[in-house]
Amino acid sequence: MNEERSNNNSLKYGVDQNPNSNCFFLHSKNLSITWGEDNRYWRWSKIEETSDKVVDVAELLEVCWLEVRGELETRKLSPGTRYEVAFVIMMKEAATGWEAPVNVRLILPDGNKQEGKENLMKKPRGEWIEIPVGEFVASPEKSEEMKFSIYEHGGHWKRGLVVKGIAIRPKY
Repeated sequence: MNEERSNNNSLKYGVDQNPNSNCFFLHSKNLSITWGEDNRYWRWSKIEETSDKVVDVAELLEVCWLEVRGELETRKLSPGTRYEVAFVIMMKEAATGWEAPVNVRLILPDGNKQEGKENLMKKPRGEWIEIPVGEFVASPEKSEEMKFSIYEHGGHWKRGLVVKGIAIRPKY
C-alpha cells in the first residue's frame, strides 16, 4: 500500500500500486464493539504499528456475547475491483473459551450476505493473523454501505482476543 492517510487513528487509506486500487484498514477504534467501552470486558491499549505510528487495539478481558462490527461506504472503493475483507486479530497465549467457532459476516449493499465460521482454538497464539470475512467486486453504480462483523453469542465466557481492525483490499 502506498500513500497512506490516517483519520483519527482509526481509518487508514492507501492505494495499492499493483492494480492501482483503493484499499482501507479500519482500526478497532473505528469499529463497534459490544461493551467495548466497559473496562470490565475490554481493555484498550496502544501498539507500535511502525516506528512513527501508534494505534489503539481492543483486548477482550472476558465476555459471553462477542460482537465486533463495522461498515464502509462502497463509493470509497475502486469500481470493478475484486476486494477481500479480513479481520486482523491476535489470540493471546492465555486465550480461553473459544470452543465454539466464531461467525463472520459480510453484507453487501445489494443485500447479498457472505457468512462463515472460524475456529479460533486452532489459530496460532501471540501473532497477528487474518480471519477472512468475504470477497466482492466493487460496483460502479452502488454507493452504499457494506457491513462486516465477527460474533459469537453462545453464552459461554471467552477471553484473550485482541482486535487490531479490518483490512479491505484488492484481491489478486
